[in-house]
Amino acid sequence: MKHEKLCVHVINFDKPEEWEALITGDALFSCLGTTLKAAGSKEAQWKVDYEYQYQFADIARKNGVNQYVLVSSAGASAKSPFFYMKMKGQLDGAVKTLDFQKLIIFNPPGLIRKNSDRKGEIFAVKMMKVLNKFGLFRSQKPLSTKLLAEAMIKSVKTLENGVYSFNPPQILDV
Repeated sequence: MKHEKLCVHVINFDKPEEWEALITGDALFSCLGTTLKAAGSKEAQWKVDYEYQYQFADIARKNGVNQYVLVSSAGASAKSPFFYMKMKGQLDGAVKTLDFQKLIIFNPPGLIRKNSDRKGEIFAVKMMKVLNKFGLFRSQKPLSTKLLAEAMIKSVKTLENGVYSFNPPQILDV
């Protein structure tokens, strides 16, 4: 993607000393994540989904970034018995301690990703759409990444400073 205001930096998350000075700006949008299958282990997924995101947010805050928008997950809870939901909930809690002037956490339902190869996610989205047709689990209606991105941008532009968390039914109302 080319844009006059866009500068792409390819970084190695394991070498923050090489990139930490680059993390400046008005707002940080954090959408990093992987699947257990792609990561290969829970430890590797934790590194991507928790450690890298927290580290990036911490550096951004230390560098004066005041707004942070995080894509988490529906059902995220530090008390969850499920690894993924617990990890996402722990990250949500950890970034709250970084004292951003504006912290916005989106906990979206299943995401509809253009050209996705995530078979499990594709199946889950299809199943949820079928259930939604019968009036079931409407609060978990799958959401396109495009609509999520639009809500994220709008939230930074319109919300006052503070801490916000948006669950599936609230995301499109931002």
